Amino acid sequence: MTFKKMKKGIITVFLAMIFTTIAVLFWHQEFKYSLPTPVPENYKVVNLGNNIQLPGGLRSKNNKPLFLHFFNPDCPCSKFNVPHFKSLVKQYGNQATFAIVIMSNKNYSARQIQNRFDIDIPVLFDPSLAASYGVYSTPQAVIIDTNQKLYYRGNYNRARYCTDKKSNYAQQALDSLLSDKDRAIFNQFALKAYGCQLPDCSN
Repeated sequence: MTFKKMKKGIITVFLAMIFTTIAVLFWHQEFKYSLPTPVPENYKVVNLGNNIQLPGGLRSKNNKPLFLHFFNPDCPCSKFNVPHFKSLVKQYGNQATFAIVIMSNKNYSARQIQNRFDIDIPVLFDPSLAASYGVYSTPQAVIIDTNQKLYYRGNYNRARYCTDKKSNYAQQALDSLLSDKDRAIFNQFALKAYGCQLPDCSN
């Protein structure tokens, strides 16, 4: 083998390694989160309109709907979603009761989570709520109406950073409920789970 061919072979291997590394990083950081989250084998379907048992301490006394934000502090999708969720709390805080449901095997305090969001709302540490409401990924929004029925369970937005105003699904559902209009109709990107698979933030 000539030196020229050897050099060409080394460069080819080097470039292949670079492209492989880029592809792996892209898969790990970007592409896999754009795919639907795999449905767990033991998943129990909870249909919209089902009666829902409210979490302890959050039973409605003010006739407001309940908005639950299922959040994993270690999930990249959950992290990107923080500003959007904060904006919903700020905009609708007087019309709905908001709470954060932590889905993580790690130990966090309520104060740590509230500081991360810079908002003072209830933080729940009850993983059984996910199964009760049909949640198996984060971030996910669950809206329970004043009749304690599941009004919406799904995604916040089709865009990773929640920048597509046309696909503000959770906000559209909340608007529909608060305006007492017919339930908004959503596509698969709203109702099919996308994000980090519970409980270990994988996909």
